[in-house]
Amino acid sequence: MAGVPEGIDGARVSAWLKANIAEVSPPFTFELIAGGHSNLTFKVTGVGGSVHVLRRPPLGQVLATAHDMGREHMIISALAPTPVPVAPAFGYCADPDVTGAPFYVMGYVSGLVLHDTAAAAALSEPGRRVAGEHLVDVLADLHAVDPARVGLGELGRTEGYIARQLRRWSTQWEKSKTRELPAVERVHARLAASIPAQGPATIVHGDYRPGNCITGDDGRIRAVLDWELCTLGDPLADVGYLALYWGESGGLSGAAADSPTTMPGFPSRDEVLARYAARSGRDLGEIAYYVAFSAWKLACIVEGVYSRYLHGAMGAQAEGFELFAHRVEQLAATAEETIGG
Repeated sequence: MAGVPEGIDGARVSAWLKANIAEVSPPFTFELIAGGHSNLTFKVTGVGGSVHVLRRPPLGQVLATAHDMGREHMIISALAPTPVPVAPAFGYCADPDVTGAPFYVMGYVSGLVLHDTAAAAALSEPGRRVAGEHLVDVLADLHAVDPARVGLGELGRTEGYIARQLRRWSTQWEKSKTRELPAVERVHARLAASIPAQGPATIVHGDYRPGNCITGDDGRIRAVLDWELCTLGDPLADVGYLALYWGESGGLSGAAADSPTTMPGFPSRDEVLARYAARSGRDLGEIAYYVAFSAWKLACIVEGVYSRYLHGAMGAQAEGFELFAHRVEQLAATAEETIGG
């Protein structure tokens, strides 16, 4: 089928969509949505203007514990009736013969993805303030959801989240690393030696930041995306991760290059943390640990992305991928500086 992007078997996926998704009609067009460096995300448009989103794992070999499409589909389905905004789930295909890997289909949610300052410039300054505050409120709402009540009580073990994460990402670092980087091992040792006591477990997103949300032009979050790292665990890990990403004008740049939150109007990092503490009632006295942990974890994740680029698993998105190697080194240095000696 002409014009179909890599990762999609146009004929087989079209047949599956017609058989499993109500009120869609072929022929379909498939468009790779820019911005993802892990799972591949496609916009699917049918005759009559129906629009959906299809997500599948990256091409080639992937780590066994990552890219579970059925799990993502289950999570957004479970969260649909809660205050947490998610895209509607339409269907899941477990058969890899359809397009080379399992995939799921969700509704298309229009809006802004605040990856950088250019995207944030589309919001007014008051709208940016709303976006920053609502982002915090949605995270607090997520952490207030009772996992068992929405059918996610078995999503993961509830105790020892940080210890398990340290083991998981250290193992995946060893499997994915393209070179030796001693700072990663040093930070891992320091983090493992000083794990804070965990409070009651909540649903943890695992990658919560402005660039993983669809934001309306009024600044309110319309949908939280990218649930592949979601599990049960320590909610402060999400807070530390958001703080890591929260760049400030004239201050820390955050984990993202050209951080959208450096634009005028966004609340400061301190305001974000204070709002979360007030909304959730949680003590953020050890938040520096969680920021360091988040930087270290992100270094491990980005190294995996870099490795997949080197081996061609991300299809045609590989331009400029060498920057990921430098980013891993920056994140490891940030983690080491934050955790201290």
